[in-house]
Amino acid sequence: MVSTVIPVHPFDLVIFGATGDLSHRKILPSLYRRMLVGQMPAGSRLIGAARSKMTRAEFRKTVREALGEFVEAKHQKPEAIEEFLNAIDYVAIDATGDAGWGALAKKLDEKPDNIRAFYLSVAPALFAPIAARLAQTGIATPESRIVVEKPLGHDLASAKTLNAELRKHFHESQIYRIDHYLGKETVQNLMAIRFANALFEPLWNSHYVEQVQITVAESIGVAGRGAYYDKSGAMRDMVQNHMMQLLCLTAMEPPSKFDPDAVRDEKLKVIRALDPLKVSDTVRGQYRAGGGDGSYLDHVGNPASRTESFVGLRVHIANWRWSGTPFYLRTGKKLTARVSEICVVFKHPPHTIFPQVDTLRGNALIIRLQPNEGITLRVAIKDPGPGGMRLVEVPLDMTFAGTLGPDGDLPEAYERLIMDVIRGNQTLFMRGDEVEAAWEWADPILTAWEESGSRPMPYDPGSAGPIDVYKLTGSDGHLWREIAA
Repeated sequence: MVSTVIPVHPFDLVIFGATGDLSHRKILPSLYRRMLVGQMPAGSRLIGAARSKMTRAEFRKTVREALGEFVEAKHQKPEAIEEFLNAIDYVAIDATGDAGWGALAKKLDEKPDNIRAFYLSVAPALFAPIAARLAQTGIATPESRIVVEKPLGHDLASAKTLNAELRKHFHESQIYRIDHYLGKETVQNLMAIRFANALFEPLWNSHYVEQVQITVAESIGVAGRGAYYDKSGAMRDMVQNHMMQLLCLTAMEPPSKFDPDAVRDEKLKVIRALDPLKVSDTVRGQYRAGGGDGSYLDHVGNPASRTESFVGLRVHIANWRWSGTPFYLRTGKKLTARVSEICVVFKHPPHTIFPQVDTLRGNALIIRLQPNEGITLRVAIKDPGPGGMRLVEVPLDMTFAGTLGPDGDLPEAYERLIMDVIRGNQTLFMRGDEVEAAWEWADPILTAWEESGSRPMPYDPGSAGPIDVYKLTGSDGHLWREIAA
């Protein structure tokens, strides 16, 4: 299978925070890979913008080192790297002062016909000041795009404030709130599976779906980012944004067309249909010390912390399609394995002619985001051989590694999303009202946890989380899927 490369117009991408980890680890390597496949046209430029005083040559040296560390060895092509570095420029800039803005404007004016995009890979506190400066200096044109990373607020009030600040200077159609989960091939294939085939959509409702499980598990702890994490926790860091988007794409109605606002309208309807969370439908946890490593409390340096490193939820969607079908969500640190997946479990046949069917788990569609992106469908078949009708469960495997072959490459999420910014396609980006609706749903339970004064339940590293998480599914007669890579 050969992927199609869709050309884009020459562009200038200004990366604020270009000397930071996200730029070196994800943004610049992703753009390099796009250049390798011919999707970075001649005349395009990547302009780093940061506080550090350095020359263009010095910045290019850091980019070369980043490519050496974060690009696969088979793509380390000296001529291509030189070509990429020739498209790199740099401006030392003060995000909240006057220094550097004139120099940036001068560079951009050299190519007035290039698309202008501004990637804010900086602390959220700098989003509004940079947006204001871009507008006030005339650097941002009516056709420019601005990209902002999470966290998009800490609660509903701060999210509204941030959206208002951005909209003072940019139209909603220019604002790209990036969520890298939406750039994953498997997530996009979830929409293709549902809306490009007649097979699943008639069954995609509470009449045929028994339960849905969404798991985002990490095997590592929060050491190294404890100060940030202790102010957010699993609910703010994962559920309110990444997992909410996965829930929306799984549960939404078919949009009238594959259009940015049509898709995002349907996602918004899902969020607004969510029943309010009850404390009894939630489980919070903190990992203990183990395996020679410290506990969550050790890693954040706060022995009194009540911030959760694990959260499990039972969620219900109050609409005709999903009434009565529970959605189980769980995410956490220091769990058994690193796994992100959506599992749609279908009900058993209404009448069985095979007694053994009752011992089988039933049909399930498993959408695996990481590792080993792909989709499998669990079905029951006859066990080959004589001796009666013995049934076994087997997966119909749609993993992309098998489809693409051993040398096939799946594009990184950031590759797809950055190119969508250049194209002006907002389908895979969050709209402001989506962000606010998600916070409106999450805020009450966050407040209830805080007011309860209770501490998260401890759990062992390498486990599936606190023992009480099994009650969320068990009370409905269901079982969590095993967390396995």
